[in-house]
Amino acid sequence: MQYLNYLERRTRGTTDFPVDYHHVTSNHPQYHMALHWHMEYEIIRILKNTFRLTLDETTYEVSEGSVVFVPSGLLHEGTPSDCVYECIVFDMNMLISRNDSFKQLIKSIHNHDLDLRHVFDSSYKDIHNIIWTMFDAVASKNPGYQMIVEGSLYLFFGTIFSKQYFSPVQNKGLHSQKRILQLKVALEYIESSYQNSITLKEIADTVHMSPKYFCRFFQDMTKRTPIDYLNYYRVERACYKILTTDDSITDIAYNSGFNDLSYFIKTFKKYKGVTPKQYLK
Repeated sequence: MQYLNYLERRTRGTTDFPVDYHHVTSNHPQYHMALHWHMEYEIIRILKNTFRLTLDETTYEVSEGSVVFVPSGLLHEGTPSDCVYECIVFDMNMLISRNDSFKQLIKSIHNHDLDLRHVFDSSYKDIHNIIWTMFDAVASKNPGYQMIVEGSLYLFFGTIFSKQYFSPVQNKGLHSQKRILQLKVALEYIESSYQNSITLKEIADTVHMSPKYFCRFFQDMTKRTPIDYLNYYRVERACYKILTTDDSITDIAYNSGFNDLSYFIKTFKKYKGVTPKQYLK
């Protein structure tokens, strides 16, 4: 699962069944969920231990047995703690039917007219049973699993409406909306330019801020400095390349935006606790 592009532009599943499924353990190259967003919706189930999840500017400690619903366009990142988790990413358009009343319910979610609950812990037995059935079906890939998945999504949203697991959208205010939009712009610039030698000023210029003010803004939003996040992102990209290509460590270092091999190894070890060669083994 590549949670590497801040704005993911991937094709989900197939045209007939636009659903991606991912099972993630500590051995996965992108075990930590880097900050990103996508236009599809996502449901996460926590199978073991805990997961620290940030949605826009709110952080949740999600426990084993919980379900997380991530709406379209929401910035999110996650830090697992000896955690095993699974994700289903899907295109909401697959659920829109010809029934006008049903279409209106789906559109109220799609248009962000309602603020659906994000985290359902294990006490929500109705939601738990639906989501566990759906994930077990998609993991099995048994004949007919697509029907179970799609039916479960209908049941999931139907239960949310019938039990009123939502609230009217709270106005975050123009200032908060502007901050999130500015962060998305800066992150997208990092994602598109990380292979090059980019400066703090160049990143700050994308959102028309001075470097000093941008540092405060970025750290307030992400709890990292811009350069720290840039290096973190480069290491995450390098991890994926190490495990999925036959490129040499040197080539991967230079192709990930580092112009000095020793600095790359030092930075890699800072974030991963091992050298690139040890990580590969």
